[in-house]
Amino acid sequence: VQLQASGGGLVQPGGSLRLSCAASRSDFAFNLMGWYRQAPGKQRESVAFVPASGTANYADSVKGRATISRDLAKRTVDLQMNNLRPEDTAVYFCRVRVGFTDYWGKGTQVTVSS
Repeated sequence: VQLQASGGGLVQPGGSLRLSCAASRSDFAFNLMGWYRQAPGKQRESVAFVPASGTANYADSVKGRATISRDLAKRTVDLQMNNLRPEDTAVYFCRVRVGFTDYWGKGTQVTVSS
């Protein structure tokens, strides 16, 4: 499975952006689709993900500011982030799980700065 992420860039504090991730075709179901991020000098962390149940999970740091949406038919997972803060600056990665295997996109840089 290959993942193609897009939508990163430079945003001013308080601004918004939408990250999109498209997955290539898979013969098996996507058990999980989500977005993660890694800031310089920090470990990769979960931002938001949707497991097979369909119930979205959000990191406390983005609750109320982020909305994740997936389209299983289109094999896409998007992340809408509003009211961005400088601490949201990171490389954002999309991830999908097929069976017991995780696939990661290459990452897209999000910089929140004035």
